[in-house]
Order: sequence, then C-alpha cells, then structure tokens
Amino acid sequence: MHRPQAGRRGRAGGALAREGEFGKKLQPAVDLIQFRIGEIGPLAKILIVDDDSAIQATIRLLLERAGHSVVVANDGCKALAIVESGKFDLVFLDIFMPGMDGLETMKLVHQQQPLVPVIVISGNPAGAASGPDVLDTATKLGAVTTLRKPFKPAALLAAVAGCLETATAAPRRPDRAAGNVV
Repeated sequence: MHRPQAGRRGRAGGALAREGEFGKKLQPAVDLIQFRIGEIGPLAKILIVDDDSAIQATIRLLLERAGHSVVVANDGCKALAIVESGKFDLVFLDIFMPGMDGLETMKLVHQQQPLVPVIVISGNPAGAASGPDVLDTATKLGAVTTLRKPFKPAALLAAVAGCLETATAAPRRPDRAAGNVV
C-alpha cells in the first residue's frame, strides 16, 4: 500500500491526508484548505458612483472578478438614497456628474457613513484651465485616495486593497468635539 509522504500536495493544493496511529486518516489542517474567490462570500460591499456607464461597467467587472459585491449609481442623488439603505465598505466616486457633483456627494455620504473610505476618480487633467486639480481638492475634503481616468486595472485593484486594508487595520474614530472623523 502506498502511503503519502508528509508535506506532499494534492490537486487542490492542500496537504494529502496521511495515516496516523491505528490506521486512521488524519484530516488536513483547516488553513490549508483553499477557497475560490467569492466561495465564502463577498470580500467587501462597494458602491460605484459615475455617470459614465462604460466606466461603471469596467469598475464593476474588475471588482466583481476580485470577489467584491458591487452596487452602482449614476448620480449623487441616487448614491445618497442607496447609502441610506445599506452600509458600504468603500465608495468609488466620480467628481463631474450632472446634478450633484462628487465633492458634494462625498460630503453627504460621510454625514451618513462617516467611516466609509472614498476613492475619487476623475478625468479632469491636472492644471486644467477649469482651476485647481480636483483630485487634490477631493483628498483635502476627505477622499482616502484618488485615481485619474484612464487608470489601469492594477492601479484600481491596488487602491481598493489599500483602502480596505487601512479601514480594517486602523478604523477612523469620530472626534466628537470637532464633529470630524480622525
């Protein structure tokens, strides 16, 4: 009879079961069991707010493939209604949208969910004739990070991972005296 050697890996990447005392099969350690993305539930619930349906679809596809649960809104008013109905782990927010712009939307989202990190996205070029760089302004007003359109998928996923890691590692706490989030 062939006995597997300790440390050999099976098809799924986990350790093969081996025989212990009295010929009983030993089970592999739980931490060796591998799951496919999404099998144990979504990693994070993320809201995408952008009036460009192509940008919405691209971000949604990338995030869902990474295992996240995604909800989309095409303007600030719809985003606020969605935020009122549920808690989010992260918000992607375009600056230039019809009706309510992204900066105003971010302010109102933070009034409802002060701890939710916001990633601001914009295609406005730095130093454009329209005034100061809106991405710098967004950071000063509370965005955790920014992405300039067009962005690479790897940059988007790295920004998401960084925001979620920071949010879970050291959550911000409300500063009651100033009414701000620290």
